[in-house]
Amino acid sequence: MEKKTMSCLVLAFGLMIILVLNASASPSDGITCEEALTQLITCNLYFLGFRPSPNSICCKGVHNVSQQANTTTIRRSLCECFETAAKAFQIIPERLKQLPELCKVEVPVPLDPTVDCNM
Repeated sequence: MEKKTMSCLVLAFGLMIILVLNASASPSDGITCEEALTQLITCNLYFLGFRPSPNSICCKGVHNVSQQANTTTIRRSLCECFETAAKAFQIIPERLKQLPELCKVEVPVPLDPTVDCNM
């Protein structure tokens, strides 16, 4: 039963990504919202509180996204993307904020659904 619930959560998370992508702008160069969310999909069980910490695949995705957020335009776009996704997926904000520290990755994009992305 628990595996079925987890599978449903993963499927629901994937479907929500599609909805968010349709509502999100993407930069013309560099990583897009879709690419970033795809790389972070393995973090969803951590984000939703079903795992106590992110797994290594999740952290690798965080590292990859962080490296590709190399311009102000891309960082702003990803900030807006993450803000929209966090609200749409009902991600636990504290878990999102803790991700860089737990993965030992410095991120140039605030992982906080309440941050002003225009700053």
